[in-house]
Amino acid sequence: MSKLEIQVAVAKVNKYASQESGDTVEVVERPHGGISIVVADGQRSGRSAKLISNLVVRKAISLLAEGIRDGAVARATHDYLLTLRGGKVSAELFIVSVDLVSQTLVISRNARCPILLRTGPDFFWLDDPVEAVGIHRNTKPAITERTLQSALTLVVFTDGIWSAGSLSGTTIDLPGLLTALDTTGETPAATLADAILAEALRLDHGRPRDDATVLVLKLVAATADDNVRRLTMRFPI
Repeated sequence: MSKLEIQVAVAKVNKYASQESGDTVEVVERPHGGISIVVADGQRSGRSAKLISNLVVRKAISLLAEGIRDGAVARATHDYLLTLRGGKVSAELFIVSVDLVSQTLVISRNARCPILLRTGPDFFWLDDPVEAVGIHRNTKPAITERTLQSALTLVVFTDGIWSAGSLSGTTIDLPGLLTALDTTGETPAATLADAILAEALRLDHGRPRDDATVLVLKLVAATADDNVRRLTMRFPI
């Protein structure tokens, strides 16, 4: 396999007039090679939702760091929240992993929002019916696994993106947006994440109706013999 580069970008905003986002995102290096990104959307919004999503993400990250497989991590995280809160609160959970042992992209989803996968010019919705974690005892994740390849883009998002524009009867057209912005496959993940969030905000007239988070992961052919790994963040306070 030719050398690849992983690009990961996240853009997120709070629900309008809310002081804290109920969405949490964390990244961890896998002990046997690769990375995992965990996204959780806590029930409702604000501080209570943040507490829930933090619990879920911390649990998932700790298990991933110990080398537990993604599907088992999602189930264990569900069991943890169910036991801790007695089935009274829920969280939508996404785990996205680039696994360098299996040379695959592993996608675990417990959420109403689908995931958009693009390979070259083709788009696929990962939208099997699944339940959020924390409520029903036998909840399982929907797992998708793809061989690592260049020209692959994955878009994970929470309710604030998916429901943008719903009050005015409009919806966000993610395939159309990616097609227009990334005609050659070379547009950086950060540019795509910012553009998707900006479009969601435009559809909601600058007042998001829910916490909005978008994660974009791209696999592209490495263009230089550069082995330096970089992580950047912008966090207004």
